Amino acid sequence: MVVLPPADEAPFSTPTFLSAPPSTQTVEAMQLFFPTVIPVEGAEFRPPIYPVPWALSPHDHFYFTRPISAYYPADPVWDYRYGGVYFGPEIVHTGIDLPAPNGTDVMAAGPGTVVWAGYGLFSGALNNMDDPYGLAITIRHDFGYNNKPLFTVYAHLMEVDVVVGQHVETGEVIGNVGVTGVTTGPHLHFEVRLGENDFWETRNPELWLAPPQGYGVLAGRVMSTYGTILNSYLVMAKSLETGHYYTTWTYAELNVHADEYYQENMAIGNLPAGVYELNIPYGALNRIVNIEILPGQVTYFKFYGFAGYDFGPPVTPTPQP
Repeated sequence: MVVLPPADEAPFSTPTFLSAPPSTQTVEAMQLFFPTVIPVEGAEFRPPIYPVPWALSPHDHFYFTRPISAYYPADPVWDYRYGGVYFGPEIVHTGIDLPAPNGTDVMAAGPGTVVWAGYGLFSGALNNMDDPYGLAITIRHDFGYNNKPLFTVYAHLMEVDVVVGQHVETGEVIGNVGVTGVTTGPHLHFEVRLGENDFWETRNPELWLAPPQGYGVLAGRVMSTYGTILNSYLVMAKSLETGHYYTTWTYAELNVHADEYYQENMAIGNLPAGVYELNIPYGALNRIVNIEILPGQVTYFKFYGFAGYDFGPPVTPTPQP
């Protein structure tokens, strides 16, 4: 029997206004180790994030800082992470939602040039007040990844404090949290786009935002016994130190993209380092294994249904003709 943890749009391309061709320079990530800082459970403040760009693996790319002050926990809404379908099977979440009060400062996650500021980002129609993103900002960053430009999106804002063409630095205030567009409450919708400033080119922000010191990220590829990807499938991680559950679902089928290396279909960021009980119910039984989340790193696994877990490296995708 499966045991659950306790309770705790038609797409359009978006226009890009570029004053110059986007940079495709790949950031050289720092290969440095810092002391592990494990925060007290329930502490109001978190430790600072690792300095960006940060990577302890050649395949990681923690290039961005938090767009919301660390004063607010601002963990992604647990039941509506990247690839989620909270509002229905045809409406797939292309970012993460970071809760914060109305008026909270929103900061640039990295240096770059503003290429959108205002209403209409989703529909592509400037000043479309009915646009589901509401007031939104897109930044084209001064660096790229694998010869592709990088963009970040900040949506549902109360106020926009930048204009198209303006250059901003990491941590610079660009607007304020609001409830514009289609939203159920005040929060920041945050996206990472790779290659093009387009609704169809997003990646999971939890693999791009530098974690707080002493925290790590869990990423996995969840499949059936025969290697078929399992979409919108329950995944649970329980801290053996605190008993806290972290729950998510694998990505839905539509308009989301796995990382080029990990080929994941789920990720949970901001996990305090330590040992966790990973549980993926399959065949009416809990499939449980213990894993260790390491600070400042991605802990990766593959799941094959009745065949269980594999903690080896990701499978290299087969090139398409």
